Amino acid sequence: MKKIFTLLFLCIFGYSADVNIAAAANVAYAFKALQKEFQKENPDISINVSLGASGNLVSQIKNGAPFDIFMAANMKFAQSLYDDNFASTKPVIYAQGALALLSVRMDLSKGLDMLKEEKVKIITIANPKAAPYGQASIETLENAKIYEQTKAKIIEAKSIGEALTQTLKAADVGFIAASALYEDTLKSYKLQEGKNYILIDPKLYEPINQGIIITSYGKDNAKAKKFYDFILSKKAKEIFKAYGYNIP
Repeated sequence: MKKIFTLLFLCIFGYSADVNIAAAANVAYAFKALQKEFQKENPDISINVSLGASGNLVSQIKNGAPFDIFMAANMKFAQSLYDDNFASTKPVIYAQGALALLSVRMDLSKGLDMLKEEKVKIITIANPKAAPYGQASIETLENAKIYEQTKAKIIEAKSIGEALTQTLKAADVGFIAASALYEDTLKSYKLQEGKNYILIDPKLYEPINQGIIITSYGKDNAKAKKFYDFILSKKAKEIFKAYGYNIP
């Protein structure tokens, strides 16, 4: 049955690349740079990436989706695949995520306390059950002692990528991946740190250690192993750092 399901995935989604990657939505902003650098030395290796909330991607992999590599937004989701025999390598940290608060409509110069103000009606976060950045957002509000005053304003997005979209289109403010601040589409907003966005003090949330594994499906894919090794390389770490990640 699983073979049939895998074939169905291949037919529907057209996973015809040499390496098929499932990646947490926050990775989207750095991925183009990572892929470009990798293909400088490996121009013959084609890459396909599917982005989403880590929890949802885990479900897809466990249901037979033909991904060779999983780049999670934390270690927990990567570990769950390893524990359930859906991974051929142990989870390894490839980067440490950072959280930011963004608004294109309001002045954030007062910091997190402004979220309690009556004028703030909608606060977007990623779904905390499926997206580690969403969980980090809840932890931030709780540790800043403002969760009770703000919880009624929270609207959940499916992923951290969708949280950015909602923040730009409708929400008053939103918690986003700091890596999103480097997205080309944000350049037109001419964002100012301290006014349009603030980087959240990492002491307010548990470290977002992002884990990578080679799946059981990809265990014999030598090209996938090449990309996996690249993601853990010094060059890739430099790219992640340039996109706002911390390197543990």
